[in-house]
Amino acid sequence: MSALPIEPLLPEIARRLAGGPALVLQAPPGAGKTSLVPLKLVGEPWLAGNKIVMLEPRRLATRAAARRMASLLGEAVGETVGYRVRLDTKVGPRTRIEVVTDGVFTRMIQSDPALAGVGLVIFDEFHERSLDNDLGLALALETQTLRPDLKLMAMSATLDGAGIARLMGEAPIVSSEGRAFPVATRHLDRPASGRFIDAMAAAIRRAFDEESGDILAFLPGAGEIRRVQARLGDLAAKILPLYGDLPQSAQDAALTPGGGTRRVVLATAIAETSLTIEGVRIVVDGGLMRVPRFDPRTGMTRLETIPVSQASAEQRRGRAGRLEPGVCYRLWPEAAQRSLAPFTPPEILAADLAPLALELARWGEGDPTRLAWLDAPPPASYAQARGLLQRLGALDGTGRITPHGRELGTIGVHPRLAHMMLAAAARGFGDIAADLAALLGERDLLRGQPGAGDADLRLRLALLRGERDGGAGADPGALRRVREQARAYRRQLGIAKQAESPLDRAGPALAFAYPDRIAQLRVAGERQYLTSGGSGAYFRTPQPLAGEPYLAIADLDGDRTNAEIYSAASLSQATLEADFADSIEIIERIEWSKRDQAVVARRERRLGALLLKEERIDKPPPERLVAALLAGLRDLGLGVLAWSREAESFRARVGFLRRLEGEAWPDLSEAALLAALEDWLAPHLAGMQRFDALRALDPLPLLQARLDWAQRRKLDELAPTHWTVPSGSRIPIAYEAEAPVLAVRLQEMFGAAETPAIAGGRVALLLHLLSPAQRPMQVTRDLLGFWRGSYAQVRAELRGQYPKHFWPEDPLTAPPTARAKRRGT
Repeated sequence: MSALPIEPLLPEIARRLAGGPALVLQAPPGAGKTSLVPLKLVGEPWLAGNKIVMLEPRRLATRAAARRMASLLGEAVGETVGYRVRLDTKVGPRTRIEVVTDGVFTRMIQSDPALAGVGLVIFDEFHERSLDNDLGLALALETQTLRPDLKLMAMSATLDGAGIARLMGEAPIVSSEGRAFPVATRHLDRPASGRFIDAMAAAIRRAFDEESGDILAFLPGAGEIRRVQARLGDLAAKILPLYGDLPQSAQDAALTPGGGTRRVVLATAIAETSLTIEGVRIVVDGGLMRVPRFDPRTGMTRLETIPVSQASAEQRRGRAGRLEPGVCYRLWPEAAQRSLAPFTPPEILAADLAPLALELARWGEGDPTRLAWLDAPPPASYAQARGLLQRLGALDGTGRITPHGRELGTIGVHPRLAHMMLAAAARGFGDIAADLAALLGERDLLRGQPGAGDADLRLRLALLRGERDGGAGADPGALRRVREQARAYRRQLGIAKQAESPLDRAGPALAFAYPDRIAQLRVAGERQYLTSGGSGAYFRTPQPLAGEPYLAIADLDGDRTNAEIYSAASLSQATLEADFADSIEIIERIEWSKRDQAVVARRERRLGALLLKEERIDKPPPERLVAALLAGLRDLGLGVLAWSREAESFRARVGFLRRLEGEAWPDLSEAALLAALEDWLAPHLAGMQRFDALRALDPLPLLQARLDWAQRRKLDELAPTHWTVPSGSRIPIAYEAEAPVLAVRLQEMFGAAETPAIAGGRVALLLHLLSPAQRPMQVTRDLLGFWRGSYAQVRAELRGQYPKHFWPEDPLTAPPTARAKRRGT
């Protein structure tokens, strides 16, 4: 094995894993972690004969890593070291190290959650943070709780080590310092708008002339690679593309030394990973990368070109120093380096989570919060994904995956489009769905051409089929790609090439992909629609489609409440009734109407938020009428009932005794009565449908019925409605406040030395001693103390205000009186 920076750390890595379940390894590009670490660990005794599985983010890196390790052992791939990628597996009975893509690992752990025979899982280049990588680690951490002997390791050159270490149970961090060889960095001017391809070609030519060795140039995508390749045709070098969709033979050619001829490898971010391209000592970095971003207008994940992050730029720069001192040319000024984002945002935060939700459903876990994530799936996005999958039939009502959901995964496109193609094919118009799937995966064929403002997707289908003039004006490359993709989808569905369903099937097909965007015209003559998902949609300008009663919408802007429609197709209610019969609900609405102040009863046929038909229910079930009436009462409160003074007093008296003696007395508070309407009120509402009838109902006997005979007798004894004062008057007692109140004119209490008390003498009444004008002159529970104390001051004030009234000096011996004035005055 060659002397690489990681080599001195190999014993420590082995020791750390021997003593614990997890490890984080930080090592710069070129340190040798991908090749040397698994080879060192495979012989460790703690593996106990189990194998190592190492995840790589891409197929190319997976095969390359396996071949490199096998070559270091002097073996062929498939012996000690093998690999698994989609549709390509090289492992044998002696294989101890399997290098797999993160997607393959997800399938491995889904099929065997215990990971039998696996002793260590290594997540290489974890900084790329794909959905499958995050998911794989979350599932592996779950498996580790059942298999304490399973060990996990995350490796990266640019990883946030502290964060991942916490996620992995405070795992130790081992860091490798330095780079294999120094790399000089040369910043160039940023290309002018629209000149990126020319600038990249010029930078590559400059690097070719100024430096020796092979060149690795980073471009955002295959399209840019092809255009730069065309501009370098006269360069005295092999110009080799390298991106994921290339055939394996072409990828292998880019990784094979040139045999004396200089090479220029034009690569996407695929070459950021653990690849060592022999002979490369020059990197030309265009500073752009293409990442998946969820587009709320289409409900699809599309690739978006963004500036690289600082971490990605450092990864790319490291490619130049793998084997000898190198040079990195960057297509941006040095000052702009600091403005780059530190890390590329993880895919889980910006992607459509429908595929993730499907995988978790397969795992048997519908709640992602019960798993460990470096960045948890955003709850709103995850809920949206599960809701979509249920509407597509991929999940059942309990969140479990259905057979149809498993079939969606075989198509290789987003679940929306996969469902559209399968559903349409089952109904005999899969060709239209295949064409639509291809169209929606490409930019608008009519962009910048006559008719581009027309939102009708049938125009694009006609152009795709050659049934409409304008093909010469469309981008020939885009048109060719869409036609090729459409043919591929048709082959996958087993549809004859010549099958041509009528274009009016576009709307029904599109509705399968976007059941939440089936839209209904709100008002005839307007351009406003309501979608089945409950949001609004509209055409900004007049459109031939604007008068259609129903649409299936493919493309909207990002407004969640009222979005502009960019592309759609029409469909009929009859089609909806036939194709979405299982989704149409017949709802009997018997509910309280605030507007009508009554219970309304109607039968509706609904597709999501769309009302397809409505009719009145003549004889609704009585129990549902009562339930709706009670719902209206709960909404408006008990104040709408005809409460008499006696009924209010009864509630207050019972409440007083409940506070005094506890739960032996019923709770007649408004909250408790509203909660128990079914018990005390509902039996008396038969035949009522409007509040007018409810207001004629006296609630007093209904509340009295909540007490038994003994309680009613005790209520009158302990909490009387009135108190007879010394004057002979029967004064009502107010129980509404915390303490019972007896409001009585002061003169009627002359001669009384004791404060009146109720509840068997346990509770003294709070006396409000009133003036002749019924104003409180004293509030007290100590009547004798008042007579002997502040009465003299109150008497002086009252004599001044009411000179004709009787105000004796000694109230204890004076006769009480209910008269307003002294006799004879």
